[in-house]
Amino acid sequence: MSEELYRPGLEGIIAGETEVSTVEQDSLAYRGYRIEGLAEHASFEEVAYLLLEGELPTAPQLADFRKRLDQHRAIQPEIVETVRMIPKSVGGMDVLRTGVSMAGHFDVAKGDERPALVERAIHALAVVPSIIAARLRLLDGKEPIDPKPGLSHAAQFLYMAFGKAPSELEEKLLNLTLVLYAEHEFNASAFAARVCASTLSDLYSAMVTGIATLKGPLHGGANEEAMKLISRFKSGDEAKAWTEEGIKNKAKIMGFGHRVYKNGDHRARILEPLMADLARERNQQAKLDVYFAIKNTVFDRKQIHMNVDYPCGLTYYLMGLPIDIYTPLFVASRVSGWAAHYIEQYTNNRIIRPRSRYVGPALRDYISVSERG
Repeated sequence: MSEELYRPGLEGIIAGETEVSTVEQDSLAYRGYRIEGLAEHASFEEVAYLLLEGELPTAPQLADFRKRLDQHRAIQPEIVETVRMIPKSVGGMDVLRTGVSMAGHFDVAKGDERPALVERAIHALAVVPSIIAARLRLLDGKEPIDPKPGLSHAAQFLYMAFGKAPSELEEKLLNLTLVLYAEHEFNASAFAARVCASTLSDLYSAMVTGIATLKGPLHGGANEEAMKLISRFKSGDEAKAWTEEGIKNKAKIMGFGHRVYKNGDHRARILEPLMADLARERNQQAKLDVYFAIKNTVFDRKQIHMNVDYPCGLTYYLMGLPIDIYTPLFVASRVSGWAAHYIEQYTNNRIIRPRSRYVGPALRDYISVSERG
């Protein structure tokens, strides 16, 4: 018998084939399109269409896709009331997990052919920002706002959250983070969604599986933790001193390192300059000093690069967004990638069922309770 291959955490193991995206040291691409080009030129709607349909949309296809998103954005009163009943102390990801599960009960697509799967994906993509915005307003003692057809996906969320149209820069930055977060190959949540799909469970269950997996602090949530860390310090010197001490004491500093990228996260490098521009525009140089002090110290002492969550946390803070919705906004983007993986797995399926290496006691016989002493 050949020796079993075992790698903890499945590191380096090829667990399947995909056409959705590829993550390499020197590139990240969605369906063959490099992230740099998509980040510079594409709207999130174009990227979502690309992930779901395999090609960038024509102008008529994009207009139709946006129209279909608008048709699904309004959430049912039952979903609003469910969100309203959740205790205020409950975290945003828990609320979103429940809200998406509830939304699945209002599925309007029929059957399990590819067009129906795509329609369910569009529904999930549309309602996630609406659920996040509704929760945000309810926590603030305000009633949810109906969506405003015609706004971009990014602007729509900001409108429903704050009741006014966002600035051009705010819309651009949120759109950029949605593009950067949309997809990332066989990461933990996407793989979990594929496992769910491989059992032929429904798309909404797979989306809830993705949310539940992303909730874990070792996968999602680093943008929130990074911002909490940055907020602790008043100056770059203070931040540098703490970071050096933290490294000495082997503290985990969130927003740094990546299982695949060892030479730096392409997405972080794209986002950081625009985030820095926003910080300067909003007279937040002190926060920027802290940000760079932590980043530079981690690299100087450990040679570990930041990942996209590090600049994203400060980006969302500068936009006036509460920390508790940073990871839910990650979901608002990543639903597109999860859905693409779900459809790919579901339509060309073999159930995902790996083996384990048993390390427990050797085989033994049953001993009756009277003989066990």
